[in-house]
Amino acid sequence: MSEPGGARILVVDDDADVAETYASQLTGTYDVETVYSGPAALSALSPSVDIVLLDRRMPKLSGSEVLAEIRERGLETRVAMVTGEEADFDIIEMPFDDYVQKPVTEGALLGTVAHLVRCLTYDEQLREYYALTAKRAALIQSKTLGELAESDRFSELEADIETAEAALSDLVADFDPTDFDRAFRDVDRPDPPTAD
Repeated sequence: MSEPGGARILVVDDDADVAETYASQLTGTYDVETVYSGPAALSALSPSVDIVLLDRRMPKLSGSEVLAEIRERGLETRVAMVTGEEADFDIIEMPFDDYVQKPVTEGALLGTVAHLVRCLTYDEQLREYYALTAKRAALIQSKTLGELAESDRFSELEADIETAEAALSDLVADFDPTDFDRAFRDVDRPDPPTAD
């Protein structure tokens, strides 16, 4: 995420008035870009986009197709489907993070984005925590207890791990059940393929 609280949001809706309404409600708190079609959404997507508010039914390229491409690209972007269509069983297989039915109040929109930002923050903090603990595990395997005890750098690493654990605990304390669902949506998803 670009900076705390400064998430980059891409609003995608073929109704320009709807897209601009959402953007006006989010601008000032977030960095917001609007596009009005599926192809334009794919052009605007990059790893710097944190959250996509995605209309499901659009001509040329539907929101479902845009969502599939986001996941195909391996982007860590959080996606909320924002749609006038009632949820049906077909959504079970769709890899979005939230499903918001239109009309959407400003409060509901802000609440959805706040939930997704918390999940992004958790992802970043968890990734940092795992990196720190991996370093600790590697050092424990290769150094003696005496060497570890004498190392100021290892002591700093231990302190960093404690700080990261506390930050994660504080963040999780504010989670509600839907935040947990969103935060862990990627747990069963395989890593995207990498180029050799």
